[in-house]
Amino acid sequence: MTKQERTEKQIQRLAEMLSFERELWSAGKDFIAGVDEVGRGPLAGPVVTAAVILPKDFSLLGVDDSKKLSPKRREELFEQIKDAAVCWAIGRREPERIDGINILEATKEAMLDAIRALPVKPDHVLIDAVRLPGLEMPQTSIIKGDARSVSIAAASILAKVTRDREMVEMAEIYPGYAFESNKGYGTAAHYEGLRALGPCPIHRKTFL
Repeated sequence: MTKQERTEKQIQRLAEMLSFERELWSAGKDFIAGVDEVGRGPLAGPVVTAAVILPKDFSLLGVDDSKKLSPKRREELFEQIKDAAVCWAIGRREPERIDGINILEATKEAMLDAIRALPVKPDHVLIDAVRLPGLEMPQTSIIKGDARSVSIAAASILAKVTRDREMVEMAEIYPGYAFESNKGYGTAAHYEGLRALGPCPIHRKTFL
């Protein structure tokens, strides 16, 4: 595939992923927030959420579900999304809270925090697969939203890079679990560390 063909494919992909946003913009909703989470499955570390409002002229190519992107590309897009966004915010819940109320409820709390931290109040919120009781504005839950909505995909990248960077830092504080590579997920190296060292303070006790 030539460079021009790749670019044309990315332009088409962006147009497809803007369908939810364009429908809402055409209905008079100026500020659409995309919301996603990263870290529901790991054995250690926080669940991190992001909310982002993109401008109507958003044209950054390559934004997609963060799981489909290389770490290098996520890092590049992380900075570009922040620069292009109307505004963005991060939410989080720590392992203690996750253990106390369960991961789904902790994720919902963190999503609400991210939305409410946005400097601009959204007219509508697009959320990946989750509905948020008590949200002050209209919302749409989209199954596999991080692959179908560019706003949710952008949020997934912001959340993923934020959490991954933190887990690399945690690897220095709590060595022996390979957090720098597994980001808290249950790899063989992680389980080996648990067998040798037992859990550390950022482990989710209910996940072990």
